[in-house]
Amino acid sequence: MLPHLDAAHNLARWLVRRPEAEDLAQEAMLRALRFFSGFRGGSPRAWLMRIVRNTCYTWLERERGVENGPEFDEAFHAVAEVTPESLALAGAERERLARALESLPARSREVLVLRELEGCSYKEIAEITDSPIGTVMSSLSRARQRLKEALVTAARKESP
Repeated sequence: MLPHLDAAHNLARWLVRRPEAEDLAQEAMLRALRFFSGFRGGSPRAWLMRIVRNTCYTWLERERGVENGPEFDEAFHAVAEVTPESLALAGAERERLARALESLPARSREVLVLRELEGCSYKEIAEITDSPIGTVMSSLSRARQRLKEALVTAARKESP
């Protein structure tokens, strides 16, 4: 499980958007260790991420209730050359993307983080979220569209 600790913390951080993410990731690791005898094979990463997901949603429900609720093109957003100006622009783009991602409902953030940031396959995401693959694909499509809309809205607000 230790090789997946960073991924667990990353998922928790995006799901709860709070300093509690580290505590929740640690709690999930403890649960994984405690219930390791219940692991029946398959992907240990997916199994751990599911525990992290469930831990975060349990915490969210307890704290405030769960939020219900186009594709980021690296070629378009890539920086052509490394200069102080390009580094500043890249940092601004990264911040804009983070703010847009944080504005999405937890379920949308979840599938985007698992797919785009953690590189999980559709099958792994389906296993983690206990959803059919078709649902994962449609959720991911909707989440990408919401992210695109959030980025476009932010860009309109920032431009004079």
